Amino acid sequence: MPPLTAAETYLQDFHQRQVGVTSAAFAHLPARSASTSYASSYAALSDLVPIGNRPLSVLDLGCGNGHLLGLLAARQQAQLQLLGIDMSEAELAVARAALPPSVRLLQGRAQALDVPSASVDYLVSHMALMLMDDIEQVMREMRRVLRPGGQFGAIVGRTFLLGEVNDVFMRVFKPIASDALPPLRFGDRRTGSEAGWRELLDADFADVEFDDIDVPWAPTPGALWTALLDTYDIDRLDDDARRRLRSAFLDAVTPLQAGDGTIATGWGLRLVRARAA
Repeated sequence: MPPLTAAETYLQDFHQRQVGVTSAAFAHLPARSASTSYASSYAALSDLVPIGNRPLSVLDLGCGNGHLLGLLAARQQAQLQLLGIDMSEAELAVARAALPPSVRLLQGRAQALDVPSASVDYLVSHMALMLMDDIEQVMREMRRVLRPGGQFGAIVGRTFLLGEVNDVFMRVFKPIASDALPPLRFGDRRTGSEAGWRELLDADFADVEFDDIDVPWAPTPGALWTALLDTYDIDRLDDDARRRLRSAFLDAVTPLQAGDGTIATGWGLRLVRARAA
């Protein structure tokens, strides 16, 4: 595997320490778009793969601990060939223990996939592509391994938190981060907007479509803070900055609590779909 970038080195370390953190955050929460409800944001991707008897190959890029592959494997479709690729050996070890032996798992980077050209019918990815360096090379590799007409679907970030709590968090986070958060760039800014995705996909893909996916959640302030500890920027703060942020954040969200002590929020995601031209 080529040398890791600074961001990749951090991400590999994080997922060594926090295996399965992405599925822990998203797998148990229902998700919805304007027209469709899903069992989870993972299901929004698994639902793209048709159920049937014809042979299909599916690649989960940035598969983590294998939760999405597990949803697909549970169908027990004899003709469904499943492959997961991730750069974290710790995540892959958990996936290997949980998934059937028929699911193939590889350690690797999305910029250089060890996958034959034109061999994949569906390429899916959950909360990974917006973190990847050299995204244009990732797009080239995705198109290379997809068959002509093959389908691409990804869940990526759209907004951090849903509702007013997002503004409250940013208001208290930015002053602390400005002097306590070491600079580190994750991914390409274009993956944060529909226009950016069109720029990345238009050369080699057709029928580009987007859906806003909301993952509503009503945690207590304490439960929300615990979840935030597993996000990259808060993980990267030193202990003193994290303590200051916790105090400021919990104070700031107190007015947002409902009568039962919870806060209406959640995660704002985007579903990106396209066809290999």
